[in-house]
Amino acid sequence: MNKTVTVIGGGLAGVEAAYQLAKRNIKVKLYEMRPHEDAKAHHTNLLGELVCSNSLKSNRKDNASGLLKEEMRMLDSIIIKAADNNSVPAGQALAVDRDLFAKYLTNEVKNHPNITLINEEVTSIDLNELTIVASGPLTSNKLSNEISRLLGNEHLYFYDAAAPLVLTSSINMDIAYKKSRYGKGGDDYINCPFTKEQFDKFYFELVNAKRVELKDFEKEIHFESCMPIEVMAKRGPKTLLFGPLKPVGLEKEDGTRPYAVVQLRQDDLHGNIYNIVGFQTNLLFPEQKRIFRMIPGLENAEFVRYGVMHRNTYICAPKYLNPTLQTKEYPNLFFAGQICGVEGYIESAASGIVAAINAIKVLNNEEPITLPLTTQLGALLNYISVANIKNFQPMNSNYGIMPNISKDRLLVYEKSMEDLKTWMAQNKI
Repeated sequence: MNKTVTVIGGGLAGVEAAYQLAKRNIKVKLYEMRPHEDAKAHHTNLLGELVCSNSLKSNRKDNASGLLKEEMRMLDSIIIKAADNNSVPAGQALAVDRDLFAKYLTNEVKNHPNITLINEEVTSIDLNELTIVASGPLTSNKLSNEISRLLGNEHLYFYDAAAPLVLTSSINMDIAYKKSRYGKGGDDYINCPFTKEQFDKFYFELVNAKRVELKDFEKEIHFESCMPIEVMAKRGPKTLLFGPLKPVGLEKEDGTRPYAVVQLRQDDLHGNIYNIVGFQTNLLFPEQKRIFRMIPGLENAEFVRYGVMHRNTYICAPKYLNPTLQTKEYPNLFFAGQICGVEGYIESAASGIVAAINAIKVLNNEEPITLPLTTQLGALLNYISVANIKNFQPMNSNYGIMPNISKDRLLVYEKSMEDLKTWMAQNKI
C-alpha cells in the first residue's frame, strides 16, 4: 500500500485529518464536492465553513468543552489553531470570525505540499485504498447510498437548525444592553430584555408561526442541543424561561431582572454582525422577520442571514465503529466528524485527529490505538463505540462520559493533560 490516504469532505474533521496526515509526511487526496455540488446549508466554497454557529463553546479548563480544546491544542489541532488566531470576543467561550477562520484553513490546505485538493463529489469508495470518510452531516445522497451499501444498513438522521444573524447597527441599544451572565467574561453579549407582557405576546406568535414544510418521506428528528426555538417553545413557556431566554445573572444596570432575556453573540471579527443565541429555527423567512422583530431591541433588526434547517446524516457508530474510528468490517475504512456520531464543531475536528493517527498505524502495519478514558477525547470516542445501538444519538463533550471523575474539575483537567502527555510519548505522537 502506498503512503497515500483519501479523505472525503472538506469540513472541520476532513481538514483536521488531512493536516494531521500531511504534517507526518503522508500524501493526502482531499475531496470536497463544493462548488460543483451544492451542500445546501453552506454559503461559501471555503473549507471548514461553520454553518450553524460561530461559537466553539467554552474555553474554560474546568469545562468539558474547554478540556477537549486543551487536549486538541496538545495534539496540534489545526482547527483550534485557526480558531485561536481568528477569535472574537465571546466571554469565556471561543468564538470566531467565521469568514477569516475558513479562509485560514483553506489557505493552509491549498498551500501544503502533501495535500492535493480535489473538488469532486465522491460516489464510490475503494476498499483497497485507505480512506477516511469525513463527509459531514450534509453527506450527498450518492455517497450516503454508497456508505449504506458497504455497511449494510440505512443511515440514521436528524435535523439541525441554524440561527439568524443581524446587523449590529440595527440593534436598538436604548433598549438592549451589554453584559455577560453574572458579569463573567466582560460585556461580550448584547441582551434584549422582555417584560412579561412582551414575552407572552412573543411566545404566542412563536408557537403559532408558519414553518417550512418537510417532504412526506422525511421524518423529523431533532438533536436536543440544537433544537429549533419554535419546537422548544411548544414544550411550554418555561422551557424557554429556564433555557435560552433565562434572565438569571443578566440583571440591568439598575439591578432589576427582566422577565426573559434574548442574548446575541458577536459573529465577526469587527463586531458588525451578531448571532441570536439559541434561536436555531425552521420558520419561514417572513415569519422570522415578523416574530424576531418582536424581541425588544430588535424591532428594526436587519437580518444578514435567516435561520435554516438541514438534514444531518450519521452512522450508528456502536454498530459499525471501533473507538479507533476504524470500521469493524473494513480495516482500510475510517469515519470522522459528525457522520461518525460525535456532535459539535470541536468534537468533529478532534475525531479527525484520531482517524488520521490510526490511518497511519494501518499504513505502517501497526495496530490502531485508543486514547485514555481519562481524556475527554478518549471518553467520547469510547462512548460512541459502545452506546446503545437501538437508541443511539450523537454525543458531544461532557463529563458524564468520563469514568470516576473528581468533583474538582481542575483535577480532571490536570489528570487528562498528564495522561495524554504520557500516551503521546508512549505512542510517539
